[in-house]
Amino acid sequence: MGVLNVTPDSFSDGGTHLDPAVAIAAGRVMIAAGADLLDIGGETTRPRAAPTPPELEQARILPVIAALASAGVPISVDTRHASTMDAALRAGARIVNDVSALMHDPRAAEVVAAHGAAVILMHMRGTPETMHTHAAYADIAREVTEELAQRIAGAVAAGIAPEAIAIDPGIGFAKMPPDNLALMRRLPLLLSLGRPLIVGVSRKGFIGKLSGEAAPARRAPGSIAAALHALLHGASLLRVHDVAETVQAVRVWRGLIAECSI
Repeated sequence: MGVLNVTPDSFSDGGTHLDPAVAIAAGRVMIAAGADLLDIGGETTRPRAAPTPPELEQARILPVIAALASAGVPISVDTRHASTMDAALRAGARIVNDVSALMHDPRAAEVVAAHGAAVILMHMRGTPETMHTHAAYADIAREVTEELAQRIAGAVAAGIAPEAIAIDPGIGFAKMPPDNLALMRRLPLLLSLGRPLIVGVSRKGFIGKLSGEAAPARRAPGSIAAALHALLHGASLLRVHDVAETVQAVRVWRGLIAECSI
């Protein structure tokens, strides 16, 4: 899953793809490099980020979604706003990727169910503005698993098909660097929920802490190391910024574990 942030202030690439034409071109490059789908978002949800009005979010992303979807590119819309979900799905997106697991907007689950769309439920506590105050866990892997189980139950109760649901442990969301490491080490516990596991570690702060690299855009090697760890521990899909580099690493990793000949 290639990350395409159409925002001025995302933590690692803010402003890079704010122009729709630039974003569309970047999306095409990611697909050519081997991305299976694109995750397009118009609201920054990094820690302490202020909310973006849905109207502005939609103005940023809808032209990009429409252009890429019309070219046959599978699109996930990264949003927590029901009106944006509805508009994006009408524009050609197939999946909703919600950092709040459909908890932010009371209409979100209804919209996803009405469209028959797939959804990625991510674990987060609080909001982007407040989540850093909720990072207190006795057993993070168990608590994240239990809280995601509740979100899955809520989505199913709202009419979303169980097979249309995937989960994301929310690395970096309401979690401190030690929490992220503890959760990454116990990813298989999340597989007990019976849903595909999406993992997004690309360029995140804990990789900077481990590697000593302060610049997010220079964290591709560390991101790839963490991504391969996630695959080894049950991840079905990786959400990444550096598509070409990650695709190459995954292809080599698959060849090695499959004992393929060249």
